[in-house]
Amino acid sequence: MAEKKFTSLDALSNLLDPEKLKELQNSSTESNSTDEMLISEQDIRVWIEKNHRGGKIVTILKGFTCSDEALKDLGKKLKNHCGTGGTEKNGEIILQGHHADKVVAYLKSKGFKAKRAGGN
Repeated sequence: MAEKKFTSLDALSNLLDPEKLKELQNSSTESNSTDEMLISEQDIRVWIEKNHRGGKIVTILKGFTCSDEALKDLGKKLKNHCGTGGTEKNGEIILQGHHADKVVAYLKSKGFKAKRAGGN
């Protein structure tokens, strides 16, 4: 017996099926509510450092309890917001330059509990 080949029409009909559509909406709503809970529970520390970096100033964010993909996504948004480069590794985000106040304001607007740490 020949196997059935799936076409884009089959995929479209699955998406248009009301029961499947409700399942997709329910699953996305559940993941959004858990993401919001995790965001409000995280206590993010933001500080400035220039030690061991050739005299260059960087903004460091620590305290994330999320997946690596979510960390990379947030890092990308922060880099775009600040207009700078940076990296996401070892559970922290490092941005090039002095952007602590801008980052704290952005994180608070997104629902994180963020505060400045350190002396500068």
